[in-house]
Amino acid sequence: MDNVKKLEKVKEEIIKNNLPLFDTAKNLVFGKGNPNAKIMFIGEAPGEKEDEQGIPFVGSAGKELDRLLSSIGLKIEDVYIANILKYRPPKNRNPSINEIETHTPYLIKQIEIIKPKIIATLGNYSTKFILASFDTKRMKNIIGITNLHGVVRSLNINGMEFFVIPLFHPAAVLYNPGLKSVLEDDFIKMKNFLDEHL
Repeated sequence: MDNVKKLEKVKEEIIKNNLPLFDTAKNLVFGKGNPNAKIMFIGEAPGEKEDEQGIPFVGSAGKELDRLLSSIGLKIEDVYIANILKYRPPKNRNPSINEIETHTPYLIKQIEIIKPKIIATLGNYSTKFILASFDTKRMKNIIGITNLHGVVRSLNINGMEFFVIPLFHPAAVLYNPGLKSVLEDDFIKMKNFLDEHL
């Protein structure tokens, strides 16, 4: 079975299981991009535009991510993009630990199917979840993105080996324009790493 079909089965599972936030969201936001990508980006949760369209990163943060990808010669067809949460939290509030615990098994399945060589985490929640080796209880022990961004780490979780590159979430740039150059620099670091390792 190819990755498209495998991912479709995971999507069907989510729909069947009525996860928390299902009842307040308009659409499931599963993922987009190349199901055989070597690079996977993981964000936090869908926003308003994503909820409306059922596609991750289609709003302002998505446009910023597209710009950053383009700046290092990548397109959406080169990567796969998903979120920690598969449904939008009301008013874009922060996810609860219970929501993270019930949504992330499906994210882990996406990672297991795609088998990326590099996971670029966007923002605090996805960075903490991945660096805590998928263990939500250990997330509180991981320091914030401000101290982690742009530094590549090697991880082996459940027999899967990949590099992790923590990045500020593109939405952060919209609220704090001072982070724009930091994120651009981190993308250049990521490009240099990709050139060496892929």
